[in-house]
Amino acid sequence: MLTVMRHTHQRRCIAEPVGNFQGRNPTHMLSDILHKIRAQRDHEPTVISIGQIWVDITMHVQEMPQPGEFANAPSVTKSASGSFHVLQAASRMGARTELASIMGTGPWSTMLRDSLRRSHILHTGPTRPNQDNGFRIVLTDGMQKSYVAHHGAEAHGDPGVFAHVRPQRGDVVHISGNALMNESSLAVNAFIQQLQCRPQGREFRIVINPTNTLRLVNDQLLENLVLTRPIWSMNRQEARTLAYRLGVSFDESATMRVNAGFDESMHALCEALGETLRAPVVLRAGSRGAWVRQHGKGVEHIDGFPTKATHIRSAGPAHTGALCALLAEGWDLESAVQIANAAASLAIEHNHAGIPFCPTYDEAAKLVSDALTAPKKD
Repeated sequence: MLTVMRHTHQRRCIAEPVGNFQGRNPTHMLSDILHKIRAQRDHEPTVISIGQIWVDITMHVQEMPQPGEFANAPSVTKSASGSFHVLQAASRMGARTELASIMGTGPWSTMLRDSLRRSHILHTGPTRPNQDNGFRIVLTDGMQKSYVAHHGAEAHGDPGVFAHVRPQRGDVVHISGNALMNESSLAVNAFIQQLQCRPQGREFRIVINPTNTLRLVNDQLLENLVLTRPIWSMNRQEARTLAYRLGVSFDESATMRVNAGFDESMHALCEALGETLRAPVVLRAGSRGAWVRQHGKGVEHIDGFPTKATHIRSAGPAHTGALCALLAEGWDLESAVQIANAAASLAIEHNHAGIPFCPTYDEAAKLVSDALTAPKKD
């Protein structure tokens, strides 16, 4: 959808208006395209997450305590977490959103349901009676973080938990790394082995953003995920973990050079994973943008946006949520990544208590169009 200038070395950067943007307001054109897509379809494509959600209790301390030490937390915040941030981002970008995983009953579940309702996210999954959703204690001094988790209803269930999930043409199913652990992994495994999820003839997309817990995922589930051919959206550390699990080797010698090598290393990692997975790979790198490889194509670098590091949480969920929303709207992968890069940058700038907060579609599109129309630097 979004036309950008192509450069050598398979690199995309936002430089100046080209193609159909010439002489027009890019933001208006993006809006026109979106309205035309919506007017021509019978089903409202939906972003459906089968990831877990829980409550984060973040305690801010002056200094991380050592074992046996006491620490006072002058500031404590409670917020919905897990796949909630992906769905919230997708919703703010204009997509219809559903949480298909298990919810519990109790005070944490009530808080989470309120958060879902405020963000216009529909819960379509089962409810587990007599058990609350879990929570996680996040201890941070602004630089380091430690986590202690107590799993609840979201982590339980049988292989049939997602039997009700029947994605339609154009939908996007989101799978988060947190759903690949504990009992919920059985349900994910059962879902991706259904006929409707086979890559041949599949009419909806699957996007997975694995976490570093990927190193603990059992071999059979990982193999089934690979065979499903989803879109893999990862940061560098997650991608390296996946490469290790799959036995993928790549050239990291560029990272040993002074003042150089990061881009080359990311390109090599993206290429190696894409070749092995035989599926689309989006390798995120914050303000450096993202490296994208689709099966049978070369790696493209899509520029990011300058970002001031004022957050204590990753903007990965905001990026993934924006990406899912745009894919549901019918965007091609590279153009969707470009808008998602802008959304992640603004999410950091507009963070709430250190948690990146995804912008609206119009805000992200404006950042892209401003960059497209900005005077070229010498």
